[in-house]
Amino acid sequence: MRQAIATAEIGDDVLDGDPTVKKLEARIASLLGKEAALFFPSGTMANQTGVWLLSRPGTEILLGTGSHVMMYEAAAAAALCGAQVRPVQGAGLVMDAESLRAAIRPYTPYTLSASLVCIENTHNGAGGVITPLDEMRAIRDVAREHSLGVHLDGARLWNAHVASGTPLADFAACADTVMVSFSKGLGCPVGAALAGPASLMREGWMVRKRFGGGMRQSGFLAAAVLYALDAHMERLADDHARARRFAQSVDGVTGMRVVPPDTNIVMIDVPPGCEASAIAERAAAQGVLISAWTRTRLRAVFHMDVDDAGTEKAARVICGA
Repeated sequence: MRQAIATAEIGDDVLDGDPTVKKLEARIASLLGKEAALFFPSGTMANQTGVWLLSRPGTEILLGTGSHVMMYEAAAAAALCGAQVRPVQGAGLVMDAESLRAAIRPYTPYTLSASLVCIENTHNGAGGVITPLDEMRAIRDVAREHSLGVHLDGARLWNAHVASGTPLADFAACADTVMVSFSKGLGCPVGAALAGPASLMREGWMVRKRFGGGMRQSGFLAAAVLYALDAHMERLADDHARARRFAQSVDGVTGMRVVPPDTNIVMIDVPPGCEASAIAERAAAQGVLISAWTRTRLRAVFHMDVDDAGTEKAARVICGA
């Protein structure tokens, strides 16, 4: 990857386009079955550009409980786009079509109307859970019935694709705009993309500029992504396998309970009377970094820097912490 960065052909993407960025954007659009794509410095900026393009000020955005757009983007939908977010609790771990249908308010002049539905796949806060294609299509259909736009936060869509075998373009067809991240499972230092209709992406270029996302010699960063798409995509299955092995090793030990992982994220509920932060601190002292997701839940994420030996060590340390 560093060799690809060092030898990248570059230009000025703000002035007249960077050739390597253009190559990446065309490839992402093709992978997702969209007309066009834009390269962004971060997934949050790409998500919020999608929100800007598809929502309206003074309306609400319907999304799953614990969604990244709601929880971890510094209230950007409200601060930047003038839209209010409202969580929809699904029957399971993530939002489903019938729960969405029930959440859509009938029109009255006294209540807030929705303008946008956001789907997150995989769902970070739920533990890397995959929303199956049939359910995504059903969510899209409910949104269409009510003339609502659909944005897909696909920061980990690569993981959903590899774990389920569903083509990326089939997932992406369920949304008007799609964000994918490069700095997570694919192992790139920086970057995300937003894909959708060419007309929206032309407007999105201006929104990205407004948000401060214009990058000049960004071909250096795009080259890393092009390398990762070739070299790191299929190996996501290794992360998923290690997450499953780790979950099996930890579940039930000293009262810990694990949410069975769909992909590369493992959520661990700690025993009553234990503090997740204290366990995380003890693990860090032994060289294992794990997040205290809540007071009673730990979050472990498997990625390309964690090998089989690291997986075994993590399970051993967590079980003893």
